[in-house]
Amino acid sequence: MGIDGPECSRIVAGFWRLKHWGISGSTLLDFVHACLDMGVSTLDHADVYGDYTSEQVFGEAVAGGGARIQDSLRSRMQLVTKCGICLQHSHTRPGIDHQHYNTDREYIIGAAEASLENLRTDFIDVLLIHRPDVLMDADETAAAFEKLHSDGKVRFFGVSNFTPSQLSLLQSRLPFPLVTNQIELSVMHIEPLHDGTLDQCQERRIAPMAWSPLAGGRLFSDQNEQAQRLRRVLSEIGQETGGHTLEQVALAWLLRHPSGIFPVTGTGKSERIRSAADALAISLSREQWFRIWSASTGTGVP
Repeated sequence: MGIDGPECSRIVAGFWRLKHWGISGSTLLDFVHACLDMGVSTLDHADVYGDYTSEQVFGEAVAGGGARIQDSLRSRMQLVTKCGICLQHSHTRPGIDHQHYNTDREYIIGAAEASLENLRTDFIDVLLIHRPDVLMDADETAAAFEKLHSDGKVRFFGVSNFTPSQLSLLQSRLPFPLVTNQIELSVMHIEPLHDGTLDQCQERRIAPMAWSPLAGGRLFSDQNEQAQRLRRVLSEIGQETGGHTLEQVALAWLLRHPSGIFPVTGTGKSERIRSAADALAISLSREQWFRIWSASTGTGVP
């Protein structure tokens, strides 16, 4: 992930909806093992997921009741998490009357240390600032990153949902490279292709991560013209490429981009992870890729 970043799996397992999966700790552990066995070793979290509970649920399940995840298991995975959002009226962290962002030095350090404890690990592979903070003092944020890095608590850093100028500002204060920008990107949301975000990723050799790579399920359910066009074209190309599913072709479209996109899944079902991983074997031609682009935009290539 990035030219000097960690070795990560191209398909990332996301745990945003963990609270809503309604699964037991043993089932969650089985799911994690299934992901790892399929080569999906990068696991994406955030401190706010599940109203600040998902990291703890994950850590307890994967550690099996122990104080830390066993080294033999921890060495097989890369843990990504995020901080910076302060949720309004949280049941688990009361006292926040208005949702806001916080990227101050001490806040980031404290949030990272809480994630370490909740995930039951001695280090985080990649820590991201979850949302752009217009009050971000780049020197403060960079100081937090440098402290966490020098203490061995976080190995790599990145951002999420940042514009190119926001990423450049933070990078200008750091002695080491940011390794990713996690952004919303799918066949239904293609703005990062044209607003400079993916251009910057190529320029700096940063590997973007794509959240909601299937448009949060809207690709399958929306009845607007864009979704209907996309379903028709994706299904056609799925047949052309050997009988692949609409979902797999949509992921292959992201994987085809030269910036090296890492799609972040949102499922708790191992068969869906297997389907996503199988998308890695699909090779789209340029013509097929632009047919999907045209189905998304509703226009031909100028």
